[in-house]
Amino acid sequence: MGQVKLVFLPLWLAGHQVSMLEFVKRLLHHTNNFGNINDISITVLLMKSPSSHALSLPSHPFTLPSSFSGLDVLYHDLPEVEPPRDTQGIEDFVSVFAQSHAPHVKAALAASSVPVTALVVDFFATTIIDVANELDIPTYVYFTSTAFMLGLFLHLPALDQKIDVDFEQIEEEIEIDGIASTVPSRSMPSALMSKSREGQRYFWLVYHGRRFWEAKGVIVNTFAELEHAVVAALGGEGGRLMHGQPLPQVYPVGPILSLGDADHAEEAVTERHECLKWLDGRPPASVVFLCFGSMGTFDTLQVREIASGLEQSGHRFLWSLRTTTPTDGSGGRSPTDTSLDNILPEGFLERTKERGMVWPSWVPQAQILSHGAVGGFVTHCGWNSCLESLWFGVPMLGWPLYAEQHVNELELVRDLGLAVGLRFDRRKDNFVAAGDLERGVRCLMGEGEEGKRVRERVGEMRLASRKAVDEGGSSYMNLKRLAADLIRTKSPK
Repeated sequence: MGQVKLVFLPLWLAGHQVSMLEFVKRLLHHTNNFGNINDISITVLLMKSPSSHALSLPSHPFTLPSSFSGLDVLYHDLPEVEPPRDTQGIEDFVSVFAQSHAPHVKAALAASSVPVTALVVDFFATTIIDVANELDIPTYVYFTSTAFMLGLFLHLPALDQKIDVDFEQIEEEIEIDGIASTVPSRSMPSALMSKSREGQRYFWLVYHGRRFWEAKGVIVNTFAELEHAVVAALGGEGGRLMHGQPLPQVYPVGPILSLGDADHAEEAVTERHECLKWLDGRPPASVVFLCFGSMGTFDTLQVREIASGLEQSGHRFLWSLRTTTPTDGSGGRSPTDTSLDNILPEGFLERTKERGMVWPSWVPQAQILSHGAVGGFVTHCGWNSCLESLWFGVPMLGWPLYAEQHVNELELVRDLGLAVGLRFDRRKDNFVAAGDLERGVRCLMGEGEEGKRVRERVGEMRLASRKAVDEGGSSYMNLKRLAADLIRTKSPK
């Protein structure tokens, strides 16, 4: 056949952009092995980070390795657009920001000298499907969360019509048609809790869920062995129905991870981070690692409860601690480097200096999780972090903070047995008392049957995650199926 040209549109946010570009790398690598694509080119349309937004990051977080130099890859910087003002939250901000790029995306697609075979958009950029439809270009959605969350998104439009009260007012569990599961109202994504208070945030999640149905397919960063029942319910190879409609094709191709040198930490020759050097002197699987993602922050009261809980637990710990500054326009919270003396309990660092380390800035999370001294991970349940933890076989203690993390925590603890449950008060900004954290850490580190069961399950999933992406594995074969479907995709007129 002729040339296959794919165009990708990621968000600028780290958890979205890096994941999609890592997927591009894998697709380019594997199409050489599939033997059914002779000529493939990829263009990545890059949004410029909104300078007034506290979550900005460089437009090019990494470049493709030299091993891919023989393939046609083009990075195209889209013109800068004015960041939206007076948005209600991150979901509103990123959706409106993506929508404002529509004329520039259209111009880039129309200017292509080779007909575009397909457009792949981030799941917060489904407004761009209108542009693709206008140009007769099939669209695929790249979904950076779980298959469970995808099922919820697909069900949201019907759920919105069925339920006329705020989800937070519902006492019984909410049934998710199509995946034969339920979600307690307290575990619903933050933006869905209240239609009235979270108007635009709520609107955008329902909107994106509706647009998913128009996509040619959805590429999901998960793997069949991890979410077997949900993946089967969504019908990975098509043919399944939800609400009487055929579901879009679903391609579980994960785990898609950006690990850098984490898988080969022993051979890394660059200067190692201080946290890694500190871990070098600790016994195997003896340290609990606390890290809460690119937006995870706590106020002084919560920080002191965490410190007390860690001290009382008696376990070794490595804690990435960041505080908060206001954001401009997004409604989110921006983490900044922390002054430890001003926020930690008096004498805490001195009392725990032999068994703990608090790092007041960014840390190389994947490299830390890969270190043999780390035996547990207290995480906000961001999906990229969860996949990294499973890849390295580190059991989790789930402490969800925002977005879809409460759904992730529910699935990991209740359905998959891959995380220890933690008692938190969602009504009080997910507050965790010192005693509850102490109990959670003790359980996570193997004190009791639950922690032992979770540790065993995570060990099994570590092997399964690696097998899935190896040649012949489930994700490898789904990627091969996607490549074949792209070839059969109707080229634009």
